[in-house]
Amino acid sequence: MKVTTIGLDIAKRVFQVHGVDDQGVVALRRRLQRDEVAPFFANLPACKIGMEACGGSHYWARRLATLGHTVRLIAPQFVKPYVKSNKNDANDAEAICESVSRPSMRFVPAKSVEQQDIQCLHRVRSRLVSARTQLANQVRGLLAEYGIVLPQQIHQLRRGLPLILEEDNELTPFTRRLLASLYDELVEFDQKLASIEEQVRAAHRASESSQRIAEVEGIGPLTATALVSALSDGKAFQNGRQFAAWLGLVPRQHSSGGKPRLLGISKRGDAYLRTLLIHGARSVVYRAAAKADQRSRWIADKQLRLGTSKACVAVANKNARIVWALIARNESYQRAL
Repeated sequence: MKVTTIGLDIAKRVFQVHGVDDQGVVALRRRLQRDEVAPFFANLPACKIGMEACGGSHYWARRLATLGHTVRLIAPQFVKPYVKSNKNDANDAEAICESVSRPSMRFVPAKSVEQQDIQCLHRVRSRLVSARTQLANQVRGLLAEYGIVLPQQIHQLRRGLPLILEEDNELTPFTRRLLASLYDELVEFDQKLASIEEQVRAAHRASESSQRIAEVEGIGPLTATALVSALSDGKAFQNGRQFAAWLGLVPRQHSSGGKPRLLGISKRGDAYLRTLLIHGARSVVYRAAAKADQRSRWIADKQLRLGTSKACVAVANKNARIVWALIARNESYQRAL
């Protein structure tokens, strides 16, 4: 009995395999240790393998693809409806096998090593920015207990804290030493972030696709490299709307009885990419009033009718569609007149 479709439930050490033939009859059930996975699939005839898009899935997608198999990654929320009865590794593998065989199933594009390198860079930067914000908030909170209040901007803290440590105030020598160490930590965060951002700019200069999509208003090197690392060649999406929906930039629906009801944006997909696009769109919206080109007039109309926040989301949605077209069709951006 030839196995044609396999559901593979991956973990750190234990992997569960569930395979069926071309008639959907179960032909394989097996539990593997991590070091047994590659040899097992190397001796298996080429077939379609489904996996949940989770930690380590992109590595295994590349590894199994080199062995001649067709690998499909599925978002976990699309697998869950196919899980029968209780959740365990065997049932999860069976659910993956069932979902990957559905003709209308949506798949997650597998990332190359280069894409994961850029994504790692962005993830580290995001963590450093969050940690620096936490540090700044803690320093402001500590200073407020001594009657010293600083503005919220990070540059105000960076400039004002050394002056506060030199001034005559209620800070004790113990607290001054503590705050001085926190200032040194803040400087260290700034240095690390500067190094990360220089690597992002270098990756942007080395990528022709990244430079092309950075021509779009509201997209800079940071957003461009993040989009290239996520989108690849764009062939995983049929059109720009699918890509925008994948990013969670389209309305949620709760329609029934033929009565359409649209809610706020779905916020599915990568929150980091969505945040970058919306922040970039916000800068475009704020500058649209001073321009007279077709795109700026469209933005101004959206802002007048819907408000600034919704106009920013609309511009982010449009930018996502434009980016997909530029990458999938290998085109250059033409600015509106």
